[in-house]
Amino acid sequence: MFDWNLLQVVLWLIAGMVSFYFSIGNARVWTSITVGFFLILIAEVIPAAMPLLPGMEYPQVQALGYIFGTIAIMAITHGFQEYYLFSRTLELEGEKLTVYLSVLAVIIASMIFIAINPVPDAATLRTISIVENSCWVFLALINIDMIRKIHQAISDSPISRGFIAFIAVFAAIFLWKGSELYIQVYHLDDLADLYPLRYSFSQSVHSVGNYLTSIGVGGTFLYLARLLR
Repeated sequence: MFDWNLLQVVLWLIAGMVSFYFSIGNARVWTSITVGFFLILIAEVIPAAMPLLPGMEYPQVQALGYIFGTIAIMAITHGFQEYYLFSRTLELEGEKLTVYLSVLAVIIASMIFIAINPVPDAATLRTISIVENSCWVFLALINIDMIRKIHQAISDSPISRGFIAFIAVFAAIFLWKGSELYIQVYHLDDLADLYPLRYSFSQSVHSVGNYLTSIGVGGTFLYLARLLR
């Protein structure tokens, strides 16, 4: 039987590597965006697809995965806000190292926060996951509008077409995270016997959105790399 979880890991591994490599080889303005997309691989995809990894049985590790996912979308959103300002003013402050250290500091602070608090139970983990998915859903919509404005501001530039691809990526993210949030809010995972079609459809949208996002992220950065050569 074909292992769809393995395919998920492979697609996100490619997307994560491409985005991180793109960050190293291009201007500072891309750093927060690419680091955020790279964090998706570490924070969510590998733990979800490979639950037997050492340490995954600990609730603290699961909680950190959700928190790192929130950090990822926050970094991506901050990056697109920076790019929008750059597209309007052509001014940018800071260095790449500052971005890397800032994200690392937030990760370390999150680890300390989890370590000094009670061990999260199932209800707490669900709440943290709902917060994460809520951030993804609403910030995906904000990023779509932000990217639209960036595209308008740089419409004369060849790379403007790459931002159209980013809009498609965030549409896929909205489906991916939105369907998961829907399942959580309505407890469809506990009511699958009562609403089998609704639960099955939501799960399908979640899976398709995940695959489309990973393909879109990797493809968009490869396309941008080609445009920037």
